[in-house]
Amino acid sequence: MKRTIVATIFLVIVGAFCGLLIFMNLFFDKATAQFFANMKQPVVTVSAEELKPTTWQPGIQAVGTVAASQGVDIAVEAGGIVKQILFKANDRVKEGQILVQIDDAVDRAGLLSAKTSVAVGQEALDRAQALLDKKVGTIASLQDAQNNLDKAKGTLQQIEATLDQKAIKAPFGGTIGIPKIDVGQYVQPGTLIATLQDLETMKVNFTVPEQQLAALKIGQSAQFGLSETNLNFTGTISGIDPKIDPSSRLVTVQALVSNSDGTLRPGQFIHVRVQLPEETNVLAVPQTAVTISLYGTYVYLVEKAPPPAPAKEGEKPVEAAAPAPGAAAEPAGPALIAKQVFVTTGRRSDTSIEIVKGVEAGAMVVTSGQNKLSPGSPIALDPAGNPPAGAVEKAGAVKP
Repeated sequence: MKRTIVATIFLVIVGAFCGLLIFMNLFFDKATAQFFANMKQPVVTVSAEELKPTTWQPGIQAVGTVAASQGVDIAVEAGGIVKQILFKANDRVKEGQILVQIDDAVDRAGLLSAKTSVAVGQEALDRAQALLDKKVGTIASLQDAQNNLDKAKGTLQQIEATLDQKAIKAPFGGTIGIPKIDVGQYVQPGTLIATLQDLETMKVNFTVPEQQLAALKIGQSAQFGLSETNLNFTGTISGIDPKIDPSSRLVTVQALVSNSDGTLRPGQFIHVRVQLPEETNVLAVPQTAVTISLYGTYVYLVEKAPPPAPAKEGEKPVEAAAPAPGAAAEPAGPALIAKQVFVTTGRRSDTSIEIVKGVEAGAMVVTSGQNKLSPGSPIALDPAGNPPAGAVEKAGAVKP
């Protein structure tokens, strides 16, 4: 009996304690909810602008590689001892200018002998022709003289060609590079002398996706630059590869760019933008206004806050919190809130991004400060750079 009474008292105490815990939890949950419900959210100051149709300059962005309009690595054609190097690094040379002279003393001696043989053969041919005209010679003698003359001329032409190969000339005008050989060096055929590049006009080779091929044509204008924000060179498309690379689905395009100041060099990386016809009535916002998240792409719109809900019977209406001592009073006017709207974006330019779906013209779009916002956050417009009062009335035009 004694044990039963003790157990009963223990159970009553435990039950009372558990009931107290449950009551305290419910009380604190209700108090916390009521506290946050009545807590006034801080006002975030943002910049905004009215979404208006504008003109859009579409373009095709790409990156390319610079090459000289004419460029070649000059090599030795006939072997021998280097006698003279008639250029210095970075010299401007003219077409046909002699760059390197290979020793040709032996060939010039053979040239004199070959010229003599040609002269002797010509005299023999003339005599044979004269004898045949007098009916004292034979046709066979005339043919032998002609054959000997042809052989002598062939030998002469071969020596002259060798001499021409040993006087290495510039195939076109341009800038010559660093000499790769030295005077007195014996060089074999194929030895590299220097590189010659015509830097007045440059070629830019770049690739674009096959979907954009239809927008390109020969003679179309394009802008080029060594940085994406400074496209200070202008050129024209000079060639479009007729074959699309089946592995990458890209097509190669070539453009010619004037390089009178010599800024561009072969092998450089360069940014390309091909201008397309201008479009009108395009909705675009600054890129800073668009936020990309895992849930989608969205913007914040400026809207008037809905009127407060009427207090329920028996409830005390929520009073606005008094401003802190020394704090500036909030400006009079309609209360504004931020509305999160998911959008579909399109093309991009240097500073703007096209809005394809989600908002309509006339909506007020937050352009800066949205990193502090959440849906329904109270906001205040920064006076600098915002639309005039009254534009807010049109805010919140959202496509269904």
